[in-house]
Amino acid sequence: MWDIQGNTMVTNTYVRLTPDKQSKRGAIWNKVSNRCPNWELHVQFKVHGQGRTLFGDGFALWYTKDRMKPGDVFGAADYHTGLGLFFDTYSNHNGPHNHQHPYISGQINNGTQHYDHDRDGTHTEVAGCHAPFRNRPHDTHVAVRYYKQRLTVMIDIDGQNNWKECFDVDRIKLPTGYYFGASATTGDLADNHDIISIKVYDLTVEGELDESVDYAEISPSADFFSPPRDHIDDPQGAFKNITLSWKKMFLITFCVLLGALICVIVGFVVFRKKQDYNKKRFY
Repeated sequence: MWDIQGNTMVTNTYVRLTPDKQSKRGAIWNKVSNRCPNWELHVQFKVHGQGRTLFGDGFALWYTKDRMKPGDVFGAADYHTGLGLFFDTYSNHNGPHNHQHPYISGQINNGTQHYDHDRDGTHTEVAGCHAPFRNRPHDTHVAVRYYKQRLTVMIDIDGQNNWKECFDVDRIKLPTGYYFGASATTGDLADNHDIISIKVYDLTVEGELDESVDYAEISPSADFFSPPRDHIDDPQGAFKNITLSWKKMFLITFCVLLGALICVIVGFVVFRKKQDYNKKRFY
């Protein structure tokens, strides 16, 4: 039922997409395409490693037209067609973000959208949430439900058997005939990315399906996208790309010169008082 790819290692209890080593890539893909218009995907996973402050890069779950295509998006190909759900653990990204890591985000792609790692994909995501799933002492879970053009992602990362909503987005179009998969990658930073189980459920729709709709011919689309967030390259420090106006430059220069002048005056006053004190000692 499943094909493995890259550095993936299969054991009796889990599938390790990547080990906690640099420059590794792995994936698993279902051999049989999904034929149900409404479905739910349950994945039990574990992301863990020796890194304490820096680690990465993360893994992805896929429901896409093409399978077994390696690439730079968490081990799979960019410009995919279908759904990508990204579990991004790399917290050292450049530029401003209004979320913490690890971060889960969803992307609906018709083959034309690029996943930008430097922006965490936030300019093409439909929604996302912060989810601290890394290095948990217990297994973590995610449920992805696609029902009547509604995409809902739920997570259970606290080990309390309690599902919490990550995001819920309506007016999502996904066809049948696509493949489920999971992939992961490491670069200079690394982690173990383990898949313990994957289960897919067919969901029964209340009433009958619309027989006039060819669900296999639907083009993946989303009516809603999260607002884009500006990106600032920052490879050499927080001040590399700051552009200052002439007014700000004048103000900064003035403050520096004023501070230097005050230091000179204070130093001169202290020096004169010390000289006067020394003279008095010899009278």
